[in-house]
Amino acid sequence: MLKLQTPVEVSESHVGISYEDRIMVLGSCFADSIGARLAAAGFDVSVNPFGTLYNPVSISESVARLSDGHPFEAGDCVEMGAGAGLVCSFSHHTSFARKDRETFLRVANDELQKASDFYKSCNKLIVTLGTAWCYDYIETGRTVSNCLKRPACEFERRRLSADEVADCLEAITRPGKRYIFTVSPIRHLKDTAHGNQLSKSILLLAVDEICRRHSDICEYFPSYEIMMDQLRDYRFYAEDMVHPSDVAVGYIWERFIDFALPQSEKEKLLENEKLYRRSQHRQLHVDR
Repeated sequence: MLKLQTPVEVSESHVGISYEDRIMVLGSCFADSIGARLAAAGFDVSVNPFGTLYNPVSISESVARLSDGHPFEAGDCVEMGAGAGLVCSFSHHTSFARKDRETFLRVANDELQKASDFYKSCNKLIVTLGTAWCYDYIETGRTVSNCLKRPACEFERRRLSADEVADCLEAITRPGKRYIFTVSPIRHLKDTAHGNQLSKSILLLAVDEICRRHSDICEYFPSYEIMMDQLRDYRFYAEDMVHPSDVAVGYIWERFIDFALPQSEKEKLLENEKLYRRSQHRQLHVDR
């Protein structure tokens, strides 16, 4: 029979996930998508408590903050650019931005406290790396999670090496926790097609190295390869031709569940997903 796809084979996970686990999900917007599906399926999960994170330095620094629980302070507050009139921090996605410093700090620290408590008790982390490119704030030399629409002249853009990314991932790994790493299937074409490939290659090399060093607690799931090779047709992309379509995300989710969830728990997952879908239906008739 004529083959119309290049199948990406994925063996059963030795790290895996279970309904008995507490799972933290960190990283790019693909992490948001998978994290939302885990929550909808009834897993005990915390997803991106600082908002979407793209580069490995910011992910590593976020884990350090979750570990020590040190609250955000007035010195962390940054006025957003482009006339936004909002306050945020270089550690957060702009979804955390608020109209004044006090409100931002209250929201950020409330979320930090909850997430830090969750992190300290979680036993599984799913980490999705988006890009090896990062931005350093020139005034401090610090790598930022988000440029907050401030002028480009305030930042220096650089590409991390595979060794630098591996060092970030090494800093993430902690005793008593197990890790599933993946590279986001979303292409960063603002880096050019070639630049995106270089970036993804650096991430893949670094993850391979960390999984080699810690093969007992770290594992890789090939979401990037599934998208690039098995779902390469543009019918699996959203209208921007960059992000995976809902169908593609759903397929990768199914492959992830086959990879990570034991067969004995799949019936529970299907039932939970059914209950969630039912809860999302609008009630058409109300008894009076």
